[in-house]
Amino acid sequence: MAEPVATAAAATDGPLVLRPERLEARLKELPAEPGCYLLRDAGDRILYIGKSKSLRARVRSYFRDSHDLSPRIALMVRQVCEIEFIVTDSEAEALALESNLIKNHQPHFNVLLKDDKKYPYLCITWSEPYPRIFITRRRRLRSPLDRFYGPYVDVGLLRRTLAIVKRVFPLRQRPQPLYRDRPCLNYDIGRCPGVCQEKIGSEDYHRILRKVAMVFQGRNDELLSLLRQQMERYAERLDFEAAARVRDQIQGLDLLTADQKMSLGDSSVSRDVIALAADERVAAVQLFQMRAGKLVGRLGYTADAAIATPGQVLQRVIEEHYSQVEPVEIPPELVLQHALPAQELIGDWLAERRGRRVKLVVPQRRQKADLIELVERNAGFELARAQRGAEQQQLATEDLAQILELPVPPRRIEGYDISHIQGSDAVASQVVFIDGLPARQHYRKYRIRSSSIRAGHSDDFMAMAEIMRRRFRRWSQAKAEGADLAALRRAGASALHTDGLNDWPDVVMIDGGKGQLSAVMEALRELDLHEELVVCSLAKQREEVFLPGAREPLDTDADQLGVVLLRRLRDEAHRFAVSYHRQQRGERMKRSRLSDIPGVGPRRVKDLLAHFRSIDAIQLASPGQIAEVPGMGPALACQIWDYFHPAGGSGDDAAMAAGADALEGPGHPLELAG
Repeated sequence: MAEPVATAAAATDGPLVLRPERLEARLKELPAEPGCYLLRDAGDRILYIGKSKSLRARVRSYFRDSHDLSPRIALMVRQVCEIEFIVTDSEAEALALESNLIKNHQPHFNVLLKDDKKYPYLCITWSEPYPRIFITRRRRLRSPLDRFYGPYVDVGLLRRTLAIVKRVFPLRQRPQPLYRDRPCLNYDIGRCPGVCQEKIGSEDYHRILRKVAMVFQGRNDELLSLLRQQMERYAERLDFEAAARVRDQIQGLDLLTADQKMSLGDSSVSRDVIALAADERVAAVQLFQMRAGKLVGRLGYTADAAIATPGQVLQRVIEEHYSQVEPVEIPPELVLQHALPAQELIGDWLAERRGRRVKLVVPQRRQKADLIELVERNAGFELARAQRGAEQQQLATEDLAQILELPVPPRRIEGYDISHIQGSDAVASQVVFIDGLPARQHYRKYRIRSSSIRAGHSDDFMAMAEIMRRRFRRWSQAKAEGADLAALRRAGASALHTDGLNDWPDVVMIDGGKGQLSAVMEALRELDLHEELVVCSLAKQREEVFLPGAREPLDTDADQLGVVLLRRLRDEAHRFAVSYHRQQRGERMKRSRLSDIPGVGPRRVKDLLAHFRSIDAIQLASPGQIAEVPGMGPALACQIWDYFHPAGGSGDDAAMAAGADALEGPGHPLELAG
């Protein structure tokens, strides 16, 4: 088998779609041979990794008419600044190489799910000395060693399973330690092995987590067999206490399958069953994990149906799902609703990963066909739910168009809110809904720059006006330079428009009443955009919608779909602003006064606070007491004392210092501080 040959990437200075000559040159370099291609952005980050039996034809297809691309791929294409490729001897090698590359690099656009918030995953942070285990809806790796299990369709069942696992196995129960110098009650009752105080070694804790991972890999029977063998070994050594703990773990694991009613006659066979239900736009895919004849997991995917056949969708699900799992998680049999375009190739790839033969079956009758029908029915329910949601969003945007008297339903709606505490840490949020759904990639957050807004002095009107000036300054400059805003808006609707002016909103919503709305309109008049933008505000008290210049709110019902959409936008803007404000406030509060002392870095700040427990106690301590802190010399101790007692201080300071000198031991300043 020949080794793959990779090309070296050349530096670029912009998206290839804006440089046709450079793009055509790169496309001509691609051979019409099998291999993998890597698309990179301006920061040299890998956007997407793909495979093809003809690299030239596959990559060239991305840069044809953008109307043939899905929104996700179109967004990716306009960021591509470089194309790399790796030639392989066969398409099978390309498939295996693609799997390894995706697993190592985790490119952002190699995600089949259109909305990664839809289904939850279980994450185990294997890269940490004491791994955490938690449920998340964002599949973003911090380290290649971390693992995500899922996506799970039933989040309630996932939470119950995790709760049982945490009762059965001794795992860390808290994200943060409850006490600084001792374990909490969970350690005393055997629920936690004392991770916070490192009472268990890292390798021993990893060993426990490997057993837990087997539960979420669908390997319950294998785990139960290992635990029974372990229990017998403990009993043979007369270690009955350890044997009893393992027995309790076995009984706890039995709870996970106690309510399992679905089973097959050939209970010795493990298999995955994959089927889908689709309309002209979207395909809902379900993957049922059958282990030893029982259903142990149900995973869900959503894919674009307009650009692929059912067989192609199933093949892409299989490629993505099994490239992310451990080889031991691949079952010996896959039962498929439709034949795959490259079924033999996929079977060979799975067999190579698993190390043993993997059988791909498309049943036509009897028991397995009934199972496919069951999985297809479940996929149909997921599809119907997605369709109802899409229809609801369409009705909401149409109703909003009637409320605001717009000629067409708004596609991009922006919401703004301000958050602060009496002027301190003032921030603002910009959230974006596209077609009635949150588009988080377009969210923005602002720190208020105005010197007039500070602790003790707030001005929401001024803050909102500042944000409007900053948000629409580029559009105002373009208009002042003679640009046709209507033409820019039309060009911005194209997926390949990348000059920066592609974010014109159809509606701008301000969180507030007539006062905030007036301040915003005044700022837009300064920008000469007050006649271009559609602006409204939503008052909190009565959920009233105001338009510029109107003395009374619009005649709307708080429960009608258009107003509900504005409320969802307002609540999301409020949530995003408050979370950013809390982040800024937390960072400010973390900055200790000690950090302002020359020569005192984060390590010494930590040592000082660990010794004295508070800044007040440090201020009351004498230079000699400060010097008792490990790593703190006399010169630095005097420097710290001088910082809290500058020359020319009051008599009270001197008296306080004298009183502190008279005390003995590090405990007394704490008593004074209390």
